[in-house]
Amino acid sequence: MTVPAETFFLAPDQSGTLQQRIQQMVAEGILEGRFRAGDKLPSSRKLAVHLGVSRITVTLAYTELVADDYLTSRGRSGYFVSDTAPRQPEFTRPSGAQTDSVDWARVTGQRFTSQRSFPKAQNWRSYEFPFIYGQTDPELFDHQNWRHCALRALGKRDFDVMAGDYYEHDDPMLIEYIARNILPRRGISAHPSQILLTLGAQNALWLSAQVLLNSRRTAALENPCYPGLRSVLDQTRCRSVQIDVDEDGLPPEALPEDVDVVFTTASHQCPTNATMPRARRERLLALAAERDFVVVEDDYEFEMSFLKAASPSLKSLDREGRVIHVGSFSKSLFPGLRLGFLVGSEPFIAEARALRATVLRHPPGHVQRTAAYFLALGHYDALVNRLHQAYRRRRMLMDEAIIAQGLQVAGQGAFGGSSFWMRAPEGIDTRDLAERLAARGVLIEPGAAFFDESQGPCPFYRLAYSSIRNARIPEGIALIAQEIAKTGLK
Repeated sequence: MTVPAETFFLAPDQSGTLQQRIQQMVAEGILEGRFRAGDKLPSSRKLAVHLGVSRITVTLAYTELVADDYLTSRGRSGYFVSDTAPRQPEFTRPSGAQTDSVDWARVTGQRFTSQRSFPKAQNWRSYEFPFIYGQTDPELFDHQNWRHCALRALGKRDFDVMAGDYYEHDDPMLIEYIARNILPRRGISAHPSQILLTLGAQNALWLSAQVLLNSRRTAALENPCYPGLRSVLDQTRCRSVQIDVDEDGLPPEALPEDVDVVFTTASHQCPTNATMPRARRERLLALAAERDFVVVEDDYEFEMSFLKAASPSLKSLDREGRVIHVGSFSKSLFPGLRLGFLVGSEPFIAEARALRATVLRHPPGHVQRTAAYFLALGHYDALVNRLHQAYRRRRMLMDEAIIAQGLQVAGQGAFGGSSFWMRAPEGIDTRDLAERLAARGVLIEPGAAFFDESQGPCPFYRLAYSSIRNARIPEGIALIAQEIAKTGLK
């Protein structure tokens, strides 16, 4: 049978080059059973005319399909579906409509879906004024060198790193670089056995909580704080105590006497951006020794100090092994990388390593080696330097626009970062404000997600500048001011 050219079409929303899209179209037809072994495909000339592409594009696509044994070439006769082409197994499926009769609410208990969720716009790039936190500006990222490092990591020399199973361990090249170059920037000295790679900071916090907490233990967390931490602690069934932060972050004297684990963002409080002074850090560590508790330090924006040198990390001041340090490359590289790390005493890391092994073994080897090359070849430091310059300029523009529009800053961070913590006039719920602004192309982050759910309407909101272009900042801030002014509240 000869397959008519008219059965082929290129979907407008399909990604990839024309050659790749043609390859995918033919391969899917074979896998789905629409084209069977021995079927003759349209000639490259005929298919090219039908699709409106060059003949060489179709020829190259066919050549790749031959190399993968989807097609076979028979001299002047053309291209045919290979007798040994990959194909889906055929099953006799039961007749009748499929139904789901399981009471999943009873079976699962809805332990996880019942937790508070604050979904973020996945289509944020379609908004004109995305003051959205934690995303990457593609104009600032070093695409070319990242691609080169990824290709190098795909080479035969690194095949074992990419394809092998490390079991409980990590890429020694990346661990060594973190130990020798990344951690010393935070004043931390650590042996490779004291470092564990994670799938981002969220995974690091989850591992820490699972190892350290249970239903008989008490955890203290900042209020407001990173929303994901509350969900992590809920899963341990521990007793959680909210500690209200002030202009210097978490106040150690407010901690309960029976606390077992304290979670803090000392260097860059999330979301207020407050930096804990050294004297308060030392007091926190003294209390940890006196009351025998452990501190988990989330240093999530450790590379984003561009206004002045960052304060030493809590871990760098720790002399008793009481601090567990959480780091992440999400803000300095990109969040989709899902690569972070834990630093702590060997007994703790051993427990976290064993737990990680039961859940995900280790982060993908290719991702680890690509990151290792990117760091070791100097591309990472060059990127961080570029981000510092760009963020400094955006921050200045944001600061000027906020002052010009009379908006109130609740916390902006003395060292840098990538956001402002804002306060709207009393009586405004920023969840409603965010909805009205989204209709005008402006994305802001309502503050309610960061507070204990017992709080009422929340006047706080976060404005980030990591993903918005310089030229958009003044107009976007003006739109926020206009929407607030419509409420008549001051």
